[in-house]
Amino acid sequence: MYPTRMTILGLDIGGANLKAATTEPRAASVPFPLWKHPEKLPAALSQLVTRFPEASELAVTMTGELCDCYETKREGVNAILDAVESLRLPARIWATSGRFVSVEAARASHLEVAASNWHALATFAASFAPSGPALLVDMGSTTTDIIPLKDGRPCAAGRTDWERLLTGELVYRGVGRTAIHAVLNEKVCAELFATTQDAFVVLGDIPEDATNTDTADGRPLTRAKSLARLARMLGGDIDSHSDDQLVRFAETIRNRVCEDLRASIGRHAAPVAIVSGAGEFLIRRTLDSPRIVSLNDALGPAVSACAPAFALATLSTS
Repeated sequence: MYPTRMTILGLDIGGANLKAATTEPRAASVPFPLWKHPEKLPAALSQLVTRFPEASELAVTMTGELCDCYETKREGVNAILDAVESLRLPARIWATSGRFVSVEAARASHLEVAASNWHALATFAASFAPSGPALLVDMGSTTTDIIPLKDGRPCAAGRTDWERLLTGELVYRGVGRTAIHAVLNEKVCAELFATTQDAFVVLGDIPEDATNTDTADGRPLTRAKSLARLARMLGGDIDSHSDDQLVRFAETIRNRVCEDLRASIGRHAAPVAIVSGAGEFLIRRTLDSPRIVSLNDALGPAVSACAPAFALATLSTS
């Protein structure tokens, strides 16, 4: 009898999405507002892992520990590790020291595993630029990671979220959940009436999804509903603002996000840029690097959107 082939499943446990991937490659991402339902995390993870019945081991990273349903990061890390252990599969946790550690070690040094998904991705992506300086830019629904690389290794100045915010290596701009009033802080309503995904749906940068109600008002992510949400940002509605006005407003939002990204990326300029994530289309609008390596092209859009999870699965087998 031949031994059963081991399949390692990478898990990226965020505050808004749960992502999984194997090296086949195959990937899946599901929305899960952890801050609203922390008690449901074990069941949500179980449902996601069930999509990969071949999985025999887990490689895990997380960012969900920052959710305000937890009093401290230590509490968040431990709650997420509890949920991982409920899956009853062997699990290793990625640390920003650049290695996998046991669940027990992760509990003992929680800050090394908190918000570590960027480091796992950078360690994997650095293989696309084995010599000289390079830059990884990964844009998701909530944040953008801008990670300097050198000679095939991450060389980020920051490790924690706070350090990375200070260095500009973590930018709270995403193509999904970023509030419009955080992008445009003047002449708009300072309310969570709309998010960046509304602007990108209106402009056709991301597709409509009538099944997605993870929006500012809980209504579907369709162009018509996105127009209505954008109108509220201007203190009006679809009767007081024409579609053309709202399209121009969406363009203003997109341009401002690009300006913010360009300013942050410019602090870490490099001859090679590796780009990934759901917001890769926007990153390309901002980059001046002479050589761009697309993980969308290399791995496919579905896997690129789950790039840290795929990176974990790959690093586990290397």
